[in-house]
Amino acid sequence: MHKIKVEDKEFEVFLESDTLNKRIRLLGIQINVDYEEKCPLFIGVLNGSFLFMADLIKEINVPCEVAFMRVASYQGTSSSGAVKELIGLPENLENRDIIVVEDIVDTGLTLTHILKTIKEKNPASVKVASLLLKPSALKYEIDDLEYIGFEIPNEFVVGYGLDYNGLGRNLNDIYRATS
Repeated sequence: MHKIKVEDKEFEVFLESDTLNKRIRLLGIQINVDYEEKCPLFIGVLNGSFLFMADLIKEINVPCEVAFMRVASYQGTSSSGAVKELIGLPENLENRDIIVVEDIVDTGLTLTHILKTIKEKNPASVKVASLLLKPSALKYEIDDLEYIGFEIPNEFVVGYGLDYNGLGRNLNDIYRATS
């Protein structure tokens, strides 16, 4: 099996690019059907979602708009120890159909924060498209998680936008840690 090394960790191929592309094509078809007669606004969560977002958008043939946002974590004084700030969230989301695009949902903490902030802006609808979901790591129930590429075990993965210490986002396949 093809193994790679990113910094000090070894990884093996987990999901090949052909498999990713086929699944993304199917998600695109589902979204096209669900949003017929609508003009959804896709909001990609940076940095991890950029490759998934680009490939997903290529499959969308209903009118749509694209925006990106970023979540910054700060060491704060709250009990959680981190204050999250949303950077670049489009101003006017009122009566818009929003699709938040994530690379991976593990605990769901960040996504829960993003969804709460978006819903305060009175959109017509909000759904989430995530390439990967780790059901066993989920600590928050996310009813808006509509489009899921793959459910994966609670393992560390890298590639196709996902990083390890900032590295590995450029890999075409998704790899899982072996060490």
